[in-house]
Formats: sequence, C-alpha cells, structure tokens
Amino acid sequence: MGEPIRVLVVDDHPVVRQGLRTFLDVQEGITVVGEADDGAACVTEAKRLRPDVVLLDLLMPGTDGVAALHGLRELDDPPRVLVITSFTEPTAVLPAVRAGAAGYVYKDVDPPALAAAIRAVHAGHVLLHPDVARLLAAGDAPSSAPTLTAREREVLIEVARGRSNREIAKALAVSEKTVKTHVSAILGKLAVQDRTQAALYAVRTGLV
Repeated sequence: MGEPIRVLVVDDHPVVRQGLRTFLDVQEGITVVGEADDGAACVTEAKRLRPDVVLLDLLMPGTDGVAALHGLRELDDPPRVLVITSFTEPTAVLPAVRAGAAGYVYKDVDPPALAAAIRAVHAGHVLLHPDVARLLAAGDAPSSAPTLTAREREVLIEVARGRSNREIAKALAVSEKTVKTHVSAILGKLAVQDRTQAALYAVRTGLV
C-alpha cells in the first residue's frame, strides 16, 4: 500500500475535530496531520502541512469555509477539499462548489461513508450528496430565496442560540442599536414575524 492520505480537519468546534480525528486515525490508509478552527488557520496549516485532503466545515466564525476554499486554491499545490457540514442552503452550497470543493457531505454521514468519501475525493472524483447535486442541477438559488449579508448571518446565528440583543452586541463588538437594525432586516428578508421563527429557520437550514 502507498503513502496514507494526509487529512487536515477544519471545524470551529473542538469536540467535532476530536471526534473526526479519533475516527479517521483508525482508518487504514488515512492519517490526520493537523487541525484548524477557522478558514484563515485552514489556509495557513494547509500551506505548512501540505495535506492531500482538507475536511472543511463551511460555517465558521471569522473566515468561513468558502473564503478558505478561495485561499486554498491559491496554494502552489492545492489539496482536494471535502466539505462536511449541515448547511445545505443553495446560497452556501453553490459558492462552495464553485470555489473548488471536490466533494460535499452532511455532518450526519455514516463514518464508513465519510472515509470512503475522503478516499474518493483523493482519487480525483467529484463527490456530492444527492440533495446538493439536485440543487446544482437546478442552477442558482431562486430569486425568492432570502439572501442575508455576512453580518446578518452572524446575528441570526446568535439569535438562534438564544442570545439577547445586548449579548449579541457584546459578542460582535457592535452597538445594541446596530443589532436591532440587523434583526429587523433579517425578519423582513425571511418573511417571519419574530425571533423564534427566525431561529427555527436557522436550525432548519443548518446555520446552527
């Protein structure tokens, strides 16, 4: 057997990274060479460690997965990238694939299937979850789909976590008035009446 597939695990949740490392390290022909907790660290570690495959979460604080994909593509010897996330809204899926992701699976994928996906992506295959493939086949997201700004997404994530406007303002280093403005814009774009409905949307679409 040849050299093992070198994998870099990128996710902002330590427990997720540890779980993936624990599973992958016992797989024949696969070894985890490093971890990163956001997109910027992903690009830095990929440049340093030169992994064969990057296992990448899309939605992370700071530099997100799509931005990381653009950064990885600029490396001299870019790795193959397998996106693993619960976020399947077209506005996130399509940019990720267009930015160079070679594969896309959900976080609830069976462990053996994840290992198989890593091997397939490393071998040069394009691997997409059937739901994502259907989204791509349908083209761009419909015009009726809500398009939130990066800041609005951050605010919505905090709303879904049950935080108050004051807590969100502190977490994002903005004024409480600014948070209220963002929340109003989010409710309008999602066509929902209150924060609870907005939070349910965030959960449904995999934002949290």
